Amino acid sequence: MDVRQLSQKIFLFFISGIVFCNLNACVGNSGNAGQLQRYYFSVTEAEWIRQGEPIEFEGDLWYPGDGVENFTDAEVSPIGDYKGVQFFIEKKDVRPYNRLYTKFGRNQFRYYEKHE
Repeated sequence: MDVRQLSQKIFLFFISGIVFCNLNACVGNSGNAGQLQRYYFSVTEAEWIRQGEPIEFEGDLWYPGDGVENFTDAEVSPIGDYKGVQFFIEKKDVRPYNRLYTKFGRNQFRYYEKHE
């Protein structure tokens, strides 16, 4: 092996090492990257929601509103399941809760309120 071939191999080895290190750094997890909470939703809301039926939670009836609120999944906490649909509270909310939410789209939550 002559000097020119040897220097080419060393150069290729050096370049591949740099590329490997850069690629490894790009896919590595740091902090919370790639580990964000995700809640799934059905493309169409359950029929009972569309019909305006309430969620029964802790002995109270919570009725759906016509509006929606936008939250990231990190801003809500799941607290129950009603007729196969997961429902949430806003993380900053404390008892007695102001609203419950069901998810129906990316960052879109239908709100529910108690009727006294």
